[in-house]
Amino acid sequence: MHSPLEIARNYVEIGIHKVKLSAFKMVILGIFAGMFIGFAGISATTGGATVDNASLSRLISACLFPAGMAMVIVAGSELFTGNNLIIIALLEKKIKLHEMLKNWFFVFIGNFTGAVIVAALVVYGHIPDLFGGKLAESIVNSALHRVNLSFGDSFIRGILCNVLVCIAIWAAFAAKTVSGKLLMTFWPVMTFVLCGFEHSIADIYFCMAGIFTAGEYGIAAEGLTIGSFLFKNLLPVTLGNIVGGAGIVGTGYWLMYLRHTPLYSMPIEAEQEEIDIAEEY
Repeated sequence: MHSPLEIARNYVEIGIHKVKLSAFKMVILGIFAGMFIGFAGISATTGGATVDNASLSRLISACLFPAGMAMVIVAGSELFTGNNLIIIALLEKKIKLHEMLKNWFFVFIGNFTGAVIVAALVVYGHIPDLFGGKLAESIVNSALHRVNLSFGDSFIRGILCNVLVCIAIWAAFAAKTVSGKLLMTFWPVMTFVLCGFEHSIADIYFCMAGIFTAGEYGIAAEGLTIGSFLFKNLLPVTLGNIVGGAGIVGTGYWLMYLRHTPLYSMPIEAEQEEIDIAEEY
């Protein structure tokens, strides 16, 4: 496996590669990632919809949701929360601030679009009909829960979530095989779902699916609106995700492994391995 120092060095190259993508590629690859997270969302909701025991229901959902991260990592796509780690390349002065922000912006737009597409297809394909309509109720309740959290709670849960998401990605880079990457991403992602932390891209799917479902099925959902989703959920969760991913994990590991450490003081073979990994992702 790669050591933490090797991962940090590799991610500098990966960050450079990510910001050099065209805006078109950022958006399209972002759409794919948003769709993958949306698929994980409907899978998690479906798996726990008819389980009466609340903790067991959440555990089942938590074990299903990591499928989304598996698709993001292995299939190739751009996920905003994971791309918070691009700050490592910024702190190493290999990219500019506007390049990182450009990547975040266009990838987020793509993620938003992809998650909404899946939410719309799920609802208007009448997947919520499953289990005699219980799935529809579960989808709406999931969205209501998210928009009824306070701004502070959503922000803090966003921090906690993206610490784990970025650790999942960091751990995936430690592995040299696909099976290893899948195994290492599973546990942190399962943990954040199990604990009720908030992921901005997942919440786009959950909240928009809830809004669509409430309208299509005539389910009462007071307070569940586009406005409450954007300002009571998405804004604080996104800010929290940035703090957790870029502020804690990205900056923290840069301080520990790269600050005052020569980036290219390694054998030629290791440098070539870095380049190969950067091109792969």
